[in-house]
Amino acid sequence: MRHVKWIFVVLLISSLTSFMNKNKTAGGLNVGDTAPDFAIQTLSAGSHGQSLSDLKGKRVLLSFWASYDAPSRMCNAALNQVLIAAHPDNLEMVSVSFDEYESIFKETVRKDQIATSSCFVETDGELSDLYEAYQLNRGFANYLLDENGTILAKNISADEFSAYLN
Repeated sequence: MRHVKWIFVVLLISSLTSFMNKNKTAGGLNVGDTAPDFAIQTLSAGSHGQSLSDLKGKRVLLSFWASYDAPSRMCNAALNQVLIAAHPDNLEMVSVSFDEYESIFKETVRKDQIATSSCFVETDGELSDLYEAYQLNRGFANYLLDENGTILAKNISADEFSAYLN
């Protein structure tokens, strides 16, 4: 009986601890931080690529995902559909996939109907400098940036994004 009480206490403490830590950020960049600049090459021949600093003066929805990560892929597609429906001025979505194979990336973009002109693949995957700069080792994320590159929101859902646009 004595052991049962201790097991109950341990379970209670661990569940309280996980509940208290639920609202804490798991790591990486946070609201108020400045998003690190990066340059990424496009897949189209003859194109020079794009850097985040090219978009200064615009609000940016920056979405990191991979075709093998279902939650990030679904979120990316949903955010893209909200953006298409709202077609706001002065807001650009930059979608970056960490798929190691270009062919998988292209097929995923086609299937998910991603219609942003700023959709890129980082074929170095989790070994890329971009992956490290955004500290994505704790999971893929998306960031809503203001005109100066300051993070306004992190891991925004499609519903929250839609409300933000309205």
